[in-house]
Amino acid sequence: MGKLELPVLLSDISACRRCEANLPHGPRPVVQAGASARLLIVGQAPGRKVHDTGIPWNDPSGDRLREWLNLSRDSFYDASRVAIVPTGFCYPGKGRSGDLPPRPECAPTWHAPLLQAMPDIQLVLLIGRYAQEYYLRENAKATLTDTVAAFRDYLPRYLPLPHPSPRNRYWFTMNPWFELEVLPILRERIDTLFKTAQ
Repeated sequence: MGKLELPVLLSDISACRRCEANLPHGPRPVVQAGASARLLIVGQAPGRKVHDTGIPWNDPSGDRLREWLNLSRDSFYDASRVAIVPTGFCYPGKGRSGDLPPRPECAPTWHAPLLQAMPDIQLVLLIGRYAQEYYLRENAKATLTDTVAAFRDYLPRYLPLPHPSPRNRYWFTMNPWFELEVLPILRERIDTLFKTAQ
């Protein structure tokens, strides 16, 4: 796939039906992108509420993520500054212990052309194991906890984070260093990005 203009690319993504047969609720790709965006958020895949509304991170996990970033909803949903490109673009459905993994077709098909169309990206937040393994490859550690703990190794381009889901309460209780060490640096990087973009 050659380089495409972002509006054409987003239109193609919206019309994508590659894994329709494997989506119990049908395809509804949820992506936010702007050519001048400086921050890229790569998560897992939309949940049911996001699928229903078509708005990324429009759920309690998104509320916590915006709190981590110290961003208002208006700033967070400003595509000229923040791109939101999950590992899988459509809601994969429910499994036995939560949502199913992101479909494997999305990232290899769409991420590289999206990044080409957003040359100003300076920081990529890798939220959850799927995003970390896709972008960090062999540099990801054995566990998500180890990868997040080694966050300085991946700066300035990448910053790995746990998923902000309320289901992860136990992880946050067991890893208080995340709030003490990672969040201040995350907020400082976001603040700098948004100030220099003005």
